[in-house]
Amino acid sequence: MAFDIQEELKKLPGKPGVYLMHDADDTIIYVGKAISLKNRVRQYFQTSRNKGPKIERMVTHIARFEYIVTDSELEALVLECNLIKEHRPKYNTMLKDDKAYPYIKVTVNEDFPRILFSHQMKKDKAKYFGPYTSAGAVKDTIELLRKLYDIRSCNKSLPKEIGKDRPCLYYHIHQCKAPCQGYISKEEYGEQIKKAISFLNGNYNDIIKELTGKMTEAAEEMRFEQAAEYRDLIDSVRRIGERQKITNSDGEDKDVIALAMDKEDAVAQVFFIRNGKLIGREHYYLRIGEEEQKSEVLLTFMKQFYSGTPFIPREIMISEEIAEQELMEEYLSSKRGQKVRIRVPKKGSKEKMVELAERNAQIVLDQDRERIKREEGRTVGAVKEIARWLNLPSIDRIEAYDISNISGFQSVGSMIVYEKGKPKRADYRKFKIKSVEGPNDYASMKEVLSRRFLRGIQEDSGFERLPDLIMMDGGRGQVNIALEVLEEMDLAIPVCGMVKDDKHRTRGLYFRNVEIPIDRNSEGFKLITRVQDEAHRFAIEYHRLLRSKGQVRSILDDIPGIGPTRRKELMRHFQGIDDIKAATVEELSGLPGMNKKAAEQVYTFFHAPAQEENEDSSK
Repeated sequence: MAFDIQEELKKLPGKPGVYLMHDADDTIIYVGKAISLKNRVRQYFQTSRNKGPKIERMVTHIARFEYIVTDSELEALVLECNLIKEHRPKYNTMLKDDKAYPYIKVTVNEDFPRILFSHQMKKDKAKYFGPYTSAGAVKDTIELLRKLYDIRSCNKSLPKEIGKDRPCLYYHIHQCKAPCQGYISKEEYGEQIKKAISFLNGNYNDIIKELTGKMTEAAEEMRFEQAAEYRDLIDSVRRIGERQKITNSDGEDKDVIALAMDKEDAVAQVFFIRNGKLIGREHYYLRIGEEEQKSEVLLTFMKQFYSGTPFIPREIMISEEIAEQELMEEYLSSKRGQKVRIRVPKKGSKEKMVELAERNAQIVLDQDRERIKREEGRTVGAVKEIARWLNLPSIDRIEAYDISNISGFQSVGSMIVYEKGKPKRADYRKFKIKSVEGPNDYASMKEVLSRRFLRGIQEDSGFERLPDLIMMDGGRGQVNIALEVLEEMDLAIPVCGMVKDDKHRTRGLYFRNVEIPIDRNSEGFKLITRVQDEAHRFAIEYHRLLRSKGQVRSILDDIPGIGPTRRKELMRHFQGIDDIKAATVEELSGLPGMNKKAAEQVYTFFHAPAQEENEDSSK
């Protein structure tokens, strides 16, 4: 079913997240973030908005969109960066590297660790925090931590270089305990580092209270500049305190799997975390029984999913405890060749990541339920409506026919099939009109119907199933032709005509000698229009194909010694007949399968008549 952009816009949640725009080939052409998906995505499709030329061009190529809900705009920003790097959408401004999202690095692998600003996360045994969206906030926080916990900022190799130089300025202004001079032990310094790491893990309320007290004290003493500095530091602490669930500091590969279920359907949402970053997600539909438990469905999905996927990560986080967990771990570990862990997070960022996947699964399931309901209205519901108008007990298969020709030239007929309100293209059939000369649509239609139903009676492959309703493109005349054919073959199939008004628009159905008016706003009317348009399209496309083939064949087939293979080579190499005419014998003989004799025949065919004409005119 076609993606209805206007309908999908109505269902957008007013929550932060990331949206992905797809073109007609399902390629991701744009990734963006929003604090409110509902408001932001709608703006692209509002004509009154001044979007700029690049976005205007992009909007014309949007065939569908999808989105991932997050807990905050900050998470959406980091996820947007990950997805842009992964998919490199055509209409996004590309980021070069991780410099846009800095980290705080604590060199715990050193005897006297430092706290540093880092543009990327490496596997060097250091602890990383981030990434963060504000480089300024990161620098302010590092400066704050150094001041509060007397952390060194030099790059000396300690304890190797202890006592080699005098203490630096930071010692004299009481912002460093000078481990470079041995004035603080490794154990004491380590305690200060633990406090700094605790802060970076989110335990910063005590520090905010301390800074708030100092800010108040400075303000009361009218030291307003210093009070402003404390205020700015508090602001930086709060900004840096927003931990990221979207990126994990361990840098491992993980899958996060969560389920959403109703009585008959389930959706499994899988988040793919690679090198610590959420780079994408997929959802999978499962048909389930009414009594199935969530844990059972989850286990079944995991078995099917990982039996077919080429990559298995080291860790899989799931939303429910599953039976046979140890057996599954053993199975997955044997496939991966390394130990695989399955976990159900109970707290912290990992639990929130699973909750995020579960929430997105529920959104997909809710949307799918609405889509199915809407689709049933457009298809099965529309068919039931037509059956009610015609007073028929039920309709499953509908066949419609059309004739296409230009002044009787190469008349063709088309047969299209709809089952349960949807086109069944595998059952479409084409007919070349063989027995009718000139533009006689009635006679042509009689030939098409006779051939179709004769083959149906004979149970030829593709024709053996007969329709529950035949829809003719026209009124009384077309219907009577169909009824005449059915009567000759002793078949009882209802036939109705799709009657048009003076403006060539469908206005009603002609059935049993009565024109039945229909509601233009009904789903039944819309289905009739789709059937009518599809029958026209299929017939016209076939007619165009035969015309184009006929025009080429009428010229090249008359050349002696040029068979199907050489004709195909000529049309593959040259753009058209005029290019073949302009080619020299040398150019023609250079084609695969074309010898000099054949090339001369082609050249003579196009040039000899012109020479004779010139000779005649000279006489």
